[in-house]
Amino acid sequence: MSQQLAYVIITPYSLYKSRTGGILSRLISRTGLDLVDLRMFAPSIDLVREYAQTIVSAHDTQDRKIQEMLREYVLQQLSPDPKTGLRRRVMMLLFRGDEAVRKVRSVVGNLSPDRRGGETIRDTYSDLILDEDGSVRYFEPAVLAAPNASESETKLKLWARFSEKDGGILENVITYNPGERPERTLVLIKPDNFRFATGRPGNVIDFFSRTGLFIVGAKVLRMSTAQAMEFYGPVREFLRTKLKDGVSAKAKDLLEKEFGFSISPENQKALGDILGPIQGDSQFDNIVRFMSGHAPGEIPQSEWTLPGTEKCIALVYEGMNAVSKIRDVLGPTDPSKAPPGSIRREFGSTIMVNAAHASDSPESAQREFGIVKPGENHFRQVIEESYGKI
Repeated sequence: MSQQLAYVIITPYSLYKSRTGGILSRLISRTGLDLVDLRMFAPSIDLVREYAQTIVSAHDTQDRKIQEMLREYVLQQLSPDPKTGLRRRVMMLLFRGDEAVRKVRSVVGNLSPDRRGGETIRDTYSDLILDEDGSVRYFEPAVLAAPNASESETKLKLWARFSEKDGGILENVITYNPGERPERTLVLIKPDNFRFATGRPGNVIDFFSRTGLFIVGAKVLRMSTAQAMEFYGPVREFLRTKLKDGVSAKAKDLLEKEFGFSISPENQKALGDILGPIQGDSQFDNIVRFMSGHAPGEIPQSEWTLPGTEKCIALVYEGMNAVSKIRDVLGPTDPSKAPPGSIRREFGSTIMVNAAHASDSPESAQREFGIVKPGENHFRQVIEESYGKI
């Protein structure tokens, strides 16, 4: 069966209420589809109007009145705020796989004032409250998704056309008090969260939502070997120096046991000077392999810049004291030393396989943005790979 692309739009209200992680968890774990990209949008009025025109469809099993409500919702809630003029944030998720549109729509669910269960995303996160006369008192759909493959293609092509102008790392979408100086920081949801189709990536994002910060950039990242080498480059020399004492002590014990002679402190230090850098380089290669799929020596240098085989999610968070707030929720590098309730204590297993990365300073964040390029328009590329040039 042919592979389909399906989308889910997380609405401004769902983003504001930090429901992103819960929504993503259900979509990954219950569809089993491949998450191929995420992109933040701040829709212009032109995009909103064109998208609204596609909402009502004779091929949608959702009640016609509900479709009309969705069209009005899009026009009102996705358009720039009429009071402040600020554009509103939405997140677009792209999934690929067999029957992707049907699977996504079944997890998203339909809207009804008489829902009884909590199985679908809309069962849990949407609201449709009617007055006694049947008029709508409150309506929030939580997410938006296409009813069939044909309409998914039409709408994805539309969003792709606007993806450069209205998408990427969003600017001027959050209101701050006079004098406040917000920061931006990078988070990587690491490959260990994507070994199987589970809710872990969304669960990790849920932990970060405790910070009260705002997601202003997002993409699926398959880090190349070259990117991983540059990204973790500052760690390399640290490892070459840090590991000297440990490797020299282990080498001393092994040599004395094997050959039956004693090794002086001076010779032990010399062993550390020789073996420490070798051990450090080996550990560095392990990190590069974990993040990209290949250590430098395992593939030709001509392939170092190609997308890797491992998947991450790159997120840009914005807000006051963003770097320290994210680092506090993440916890220290070693999960065994992380406090209860931190991400690395809950989801990490080793110093390397520790669930997520976060920038340790605003300066590091800027350096890492330049390597990871979280605003890069991979979204349009994915859509054009499926449907041709737009």
